[in-house]
Amino acid sequence: MERDRVRHFHVLRGAVMALFAGFGLLLVVAPGGPPTGNVLLCGLVVLFIWSVPHLQAHHVLRIVKWQGEYRTTVTDAGVSATNEHATLTVRWSLFRGYRETRDHVVLLSRDPNILCLEVLPKRGLGAPDDIDRLRAILDRNLRRV
Repeated sequence: MERDRVRHFHVLRGAVMALFAGFGLLLVVAPGGPPTGNVLLCGLVVLFIWSVPHLQAHHVLRIVKWQGEYRTTVTDAGVSATNEHATLTVRWSLFRGYRETRDHVVLLSRDPNILCLEVLPKRGLGAPDDIDRLRAILDRNLRRV
């Protein structure tokens, strides 16, 4: 359900970008020459709409960069994330389920807006069979969504 909402947002964003790009092209091929300001404005709107997710990601990474490297431990009690400044332990009851991608395991909170989530990168696993042990712990405590 949440993924469908995000997917629809990407489609909407692409449609709005295509609309403004098409409008800019129409202005360029219009008889009598295009008003340069309008074509430039259309280009800037397309660039802005494309860049918003990238700007948001850059902002989030800048905010958490100072915290340094995290070490995450997953047990039957929950998930613990530790860095040099703090340790945060979250019980399974906070999460409603998990989703696995090619490179990550994402734990989703019970909040319908998913204000809290935990991303576990698979590259952090020590051995190839660790993913099977991680899946076993997750399956005991959460459901796949």
